[in-house]
Amino acid sequence: MTRLADRLPDFPWDLLAPYKAIAAAHPDGIVDLSVGTPVDPVPAVVQDALASAADSPGYPLTAGTAALREAASGWAARTLRASVDPDAILPTVGSKELVALLPTLLGLGAGDTVVIPELAYPTYDVGARVAGCEVVVSDSTHALGPQRVSLVWVNSPSNPTGRVLPVEHLAKVVAWARERDAVVVSDECYFELAWDAAPVSILDERVSGGSHANLLAVHSLSKRSNLAGYRAGLVLGDGEIVRSLLEARKHLGLMVPAPVQAAAAAALGDDLHVAEQRHRYARRRDHLLSALLDAGLSIEHSEAGLYLWASRGEPCWDTVGRLAELGILVAPGEFYGVAGSRHVRVALTATDERIATAVRRLARVA
Repeated sequence: MTRLADRLPDFPWDLLAPYKAIAAAHPDGIVDLSVGTPVDPVPAVVQDALASAADSPGYPLTAGTAALREAASGWAARTLRASVDPDAILPTVGSKELVALLPTLLGLGAGDTVVIPELAYPTYDVGARVAGCEVVVSDSTHALGPQRVSLVWVNSPSNPTGRVLPVEHLAKVVAWARERDAVVVSDECYFELAWDAAPVSILDERVSGGSHANLLAVHSLSKRSNLAGYRAGLVLGDGEIVRSLLEARKHLGLMVPAPVQAAAAAALGDDLHVAEQRHRYARRRDHLLSALLDAGLSIEHSEAGLYLWASRGEPCWDTVGRLAELGILVAPGEFYGVAGSRHVRVALTATDERIATAVRRLARVA
């Protein structure tokens, strides 16, 4: 019997453990900038909504409550510049679950090809492997030629690079995919954390041409609302595809808990806390960016999102080791593809005190 785990790569973060031990041994403690885990409080409006819905003894709706879907529709109109019917929106148990299961939920398998970016969140590849699909790594549709493709992943703002794809690029991907009846899925989880460029949704009329056919956008409340612990995500777009996902998810029992749905509706209806959190990250980003540049690293892309894509012009593991000696833990770019072999990903998700500590330590090597 072939086990599912045998089809999957080694879990990359296990390789970082020795460097985490080095950083943790620093006399003043570790500054962990390796993962994008929120550290700031859950907004009060969200906590209140969760508490108010705590008495939820029955099973939640896989489709999500009307209140949640309507809140998401309103948010999409305000934030994504997209008109999305509430019935074309589906809550997910965080975004990673949806990313990992999407090829399977779409009915893809052997004989289907999934295209992922050259630098990419590893779960795109994992999801394709779980379904038994072939994976092609490419940022250019021209390089794919006549190959039959079933699903194309795009990610803007990018994890790990923070790159923002312009309207023209996204529109070309959509046109190319539609000619081949492929589904384009846009991971937009960092959409509301823009710094030097304005992200554009795949559902924006300038990209979609006014139709969401064969288009899905994936969003998360983890980053913009500090809800990683709540596991609250969304997929929205093509109503027919969303309805097929709903039917499959009902069979699999993939339901977002009712109190979390209430909390998510409150989060999507409140823009103030998002602006406050963005301000926190902007301040931390400014401090880290200056410190990394002064310490001799270069920063590429990083126009949006929660990371700085940095390089010393050396193998990424050498940079990881150098920073670990300073008590600073970062992620090697190799985790995201061979194109990242000379970069590291530096997260903004640490407290102000830990960011200030990292800045002081980096100043010693400037």
